[in-house]
Formats: sequence, structure tokens, C-alpha cells
Amino acid sequence: MNIIVFTKRAGKPASIQLEGWRMVAALVGVLVLVPIMAVLAGVYLGKSQAHNALIPGEWAQELVQYREQISRASEQAREEVDALATRLGHLQAQSVRINALGQRLVEVAKLDKAEFDFNAPPAQGGPQADIELAQEIDAPSFMKSLDDLAEQMDNREQQLRVLESFFMNRSLEARILPTGRPIQGGWISSYFGMRTDPFTGRREFHKGIDFAGKDGTEIQAVASGLVTWAAERYGYGMMVEINHGNGYITRYAHNRENLVKVGDVVTKGQSLALMGSTGRSTGPHVHFEVLKNGRVVDPAKFVYAAK
Repeated sequence: MNIIVFTKRAGKPASIQLEGWRMVAALVGVLVLVPIMAVLAGVYLGKSQAHNALIPGEWAQELVQYREQISRASEQAREEVDALATRLGHLQAQSVRINALGQRLVEVAKLDKAEFDFNAPPAQGGPQADIELAQEIDAPSFMKSLDDLAEQMDNREQQLRVLESFFMNRSLEARILPTGRPIQGGWISSYFGMRTDPFTGRREFHKGIDFAGKDGTEIQAVASGLVTWAAERYGYGMMVEINHGNGYITRYAHNRENLVKVGDVVTKGQSLALMGSTGRSTGPHVHFEVLKNGRVVDPAKFVYAAK
């Protein structure tokens, strides 16, 4: 078998003779190698096409997963920020209440407002710490700090409310406890206890203190309370009676005119009546009585308690 080959170098045809085993080997090579090469080429092309076809799909799936993760992270971050904002709002509101309560205590306790100024930040200071020793606070520590701060503020608010109640009760007791004189000026014309009655000349018990003064002088409440009597009463003439609570009652008698009526709430120092000489009286004065749990007591200790 002759195979003719044309080459550019020589420019002449050349021939190759295949005889015997050479011809068999050539045929086997053609019959075996060509199909193998075709199969390999097909497999390669198939894999290349399959790979090129799968890559865009995988990328799309990964992008969807990333988007979902980012969405969940964003939602979680928003929830945490909302929670922190809510917590901060509660702490701010509580801070306002505590500041108001502190200012109230400063007023009630009559403390120095310049020393306890709740509108200004607390006085603090000191040299700057070494930056290398400074520690950054992480999220769990930050949340714990907020929790600790909230607990401290709750405790402080409760303590301040107890103090407020104590001072308010003390202030209330001071307002309702009969102290001072029922008139400005004047003089004591008769004391509490046994005396010679000016009408009969006999020794009788005097239930109050008489303050003599100018006719028409204003008579003032020695404590805050509720008016329970404001009319004429036998022996007392025109009288005003005030219930101060805690068992205390005061009476102001022989008035020319009453300025209050039953049911009125009066405050310490308020004008109740005008001095006169009504009832069993020898001249312008006010008969001042103090009762404790229904029994008359010496008004002197309440009169002089204000001094």
C-alpha cells in the first residue's frame, strides 16, 4: 500500500509504503485512536458546557443566601437599636422624676440649692487615664451596665420617696401642730388654770389663755386645719373652732366678727376673726383654747414653742 505525501519544502510528492505489519498497525491505530479521541473530545466539551451552565445558577443561589443573611442581620440590628432606644427613654424619664424629686427634697428640707443643683451634672473630674489601660466596652457589658444603672436608679428613687414622705410628714406636722400666738402684739391678760373669776370672784378653772388687745385686731390661725364651728356659743360669744387632726383642736372666742365659716380649710397664719368682747367678757380680747383628744391642755407650751 502506497501513501503519497506532498510537502512544501521539497515541492515534490513523496510516497510511503505500508506493507505487512506496518499496514496492520496503522489500521489499528486509526480504528482505535480516532474513536477514543472523539469520545474524549465529547466528554471535555460536555463538561465544559455543564460547568459553564452551572456557575451562574450557583452564584444566584449564593447571592440569595447572602441577601437573606444581610436582611436578618439588619432586622436584628434594628430590633436591638429599638430596644436600646426604649430602654434609654425609660431611663431618661426616670432621671427626670428623680431630679424633680431631688429638687422637691431640697425645697422641703431647706437645703442649699447651690450645693444640690439637680439641673447641673454632678461635679466630677481627675487626670486622664493611660490610653493603653483604657478598656473598650463590648455589647454584653454595655447591656449589663444599663441594667445596673436602671437598678440603681430604682433604688435611689425609692430612697428619695421615703425621704420625701418623711420630710412631708414632718412639714405637715409642723403646719398642723398649734404653735404661736393667735394675734400679733397684745398681751396675756389671763393664764390657763385656776384663777379668780372676774364676774363671781370665786376660784374657778380657766380653760385657756386670754390675749388682750385693740378691738378689731385680726385673730389668726395658729395651725392649718378645718373649721368645725363658726358661730355664737354660750359663754364664748362669737367663736371659731378648728380641727387640726391628730387629736388637736383650737378655739378662738369673744370675737366681734367671724371671717370664716364651717367647712373652710384654713392655713397657719390665716385671719379667722376680728377681736371683740362678745359673750362673757370684760373687754376686747381673744380667749384661746387648745384641746388634745377632747381634753383641754395648757396653750402656753404651744404659744412659746414658736419662739
